[in-house]
Amino acid sequence: MTNVLEDIKQKVFKSGNPVFLYIAINVALFIVTALLGVIFTFAGQKGLISGLVSEYLAFPSAPNLWLSHIYTVITYQFFHADVFHILFNMIWLFWMGQLFMDFVKPRQFHFVYLLGGIIGVVFFALIYNFVPYYANQNATIIGSSAAVSAILVACATLVPNYTIRLMFLGNVKIKFLVLAFILLDILGTTGTNAGGSLAHLGGALFGFIYIKLLQNGTDLSSIFKQKPKLKVVKNDAFKPSNTSVNQKEIDAILDKISQSGYDKLSKEEKETLFKASKS
Repeated sequence: MTNVLEDIKQKVFKSGNPVFLYIAINVALFIVTALLGVIFTFAGQKGLISGLVSEYLAFPSAPNLWLSHIYTVITYQFFHADVFHILFNMIWLFWMGQLFMDFVKPRQFHFVYLLGGIIGVVFFALIYNFVPYYANQNATIIGSSAAVSAILVACATLVPNYTIRLMFLGNVKIKFLVLAFILLDILGTTGTNAGGSLAHLGGALFGFIYIKLLQNGTDLSSIFKQKPKLKVVKNDAFKPSNTSVNQKEIDAILDKISQSGYDKLSKEEKETLFKASKS
């Protein structure tokens, strides 16, 4: 068990791979809320936890709640309705996220994932409140689907002819896979999960635009790029150098290392070897 926990810790926090980080956050929050749901159900409060998540952590379609619930543009991305909801999202995030990381930097991945989720709900909110079909309908959005859609479409835009093998279908280019998903989401905009489909389309649109701009030389994520710190260097160009090293002395030190090891060198010999390595 210790080895398993250490391996998880290594992948999530030390590997520098954001795919594992987002999977860990989503899974951890799902497990916590699911366990709390079981506890409160046994206590006679069935639906309390899911109700609280829907009311305070999901993104609402009602404009009067946007200002007081502005934080939900982030929180909604990390909660899921049920096991199958999180399962399929995390499977696609793992598959496509790993592939995407072969071509982009972690900073770019974070940007596409988080902004894809944000643009997804903005798209959902605008369509839901300005298209007459959705008039007088209230909905809330939870799940990482919009963020995952952004990663999926960004990856397909970057390497459209990359082929993956699917059960029952064989080898499929991801550009065709993405087109199928987009078509299903377009059809779903009048279904029972219309809000979710709209958010998926918004995230997908952002993923496509990001990669197209990147291919034209504009990296939107560069606004988060850490600027190098200025370093003042003292100019000693006109000072005589006293760091010259005698080659015979170096050879003698190397012979001593081969015979008795580096630890047997004196402090002066180590300094001489260090100066020689810098010259």
